[in-house]
Amino acid sequence: MVRVWLADITPLLIEETYQKYYERLPLWRREKADRMRMPKGKAQSAGVWSLWSRVKEMYGLPGDAVYNLSHSGKYVLCAFSDRPQAKVGCDLEEDGEFKAAVARRFFCPREYEHIMGEKEADRAQLFCRYWVLKESFMKATRKGMAMELDSFEIGWEDRTPVLVKKPEEYAEKYIYQEYDGEDIAVKIAVCTTDPDIDRELHILVL
Repeated sequence: MVRVWLADITPLLIEETYQKYYERLPLWRREKADRMRMPKGKAQSAGVWSLWSRVKEMYGLPGDAVYNLSHSGKYVLCAFSDRPQAKVGCDLEEDGEFKAAVARRFFCPREYEHIMGEKEADRAQLFCRYWVLKESFMKATRKGMAMELDSFEIGWEDRTPVLVKKPEEYAEKYIYQEYDGEDIAVKIAVCTTDPDIDRELHILVL
C-alpha cells in the first residue's frame, strides 16, 4: 500500500530548532542542506528528510524501501509503498498563478485547451493540478525533468486523472491519487504502479 505524509516545516525556520534537526541528518544530507542559500531551502531539505526518517521508523521500513519526497513553501511531503517492486512519485506545490505561456509551450494541446476552457478565476487551480500530476509521474519513472512534459498526456474519467498517453517503455499501469488538506493551500498528487493507495493524507508535527 502507498501511504502519504505531510509536515509543516515552519518550526525549522527558527535557527535553534533547525540545528537540532540538522544534527540528526546523515552527512550527505547535511551537505545538501548546506548548499542551500536561503533559510527556507535549508529548512525544506532538513525537514523533508526528517519527515521520511520518522515515517520510516513508525512503519519499520527497510533501508531500501520505495519512497519519494517533495517540498514547496512551508510544507514537505513523502510517499512510500510497502511493495518492493512498486514505483512511486509524489509532488507538492503551493497554489500560485496561472502560467499560460508554460502551459501552452510544454503541456499537451488538449491539456492546455482544458485549462483555457475554464473560467479565468479557476485556471490557476487547474494548472497547478496538472503540474503536480505531471511531476509525480515523471518522478515515479525516475526520469524526472529529463522527460518531456508533453511526452505523456493526462485525461479525466469522472473528474479522476488518468494517463491517456505515455512513452512505450513505461508499460506498467500507473494510477493517480490527489490529496486535499484542510486549510492547506497546496496541490498534492501521487503517481504509482501500486494498485493499493491510502486515500487519507496523514499529517506529522515536526
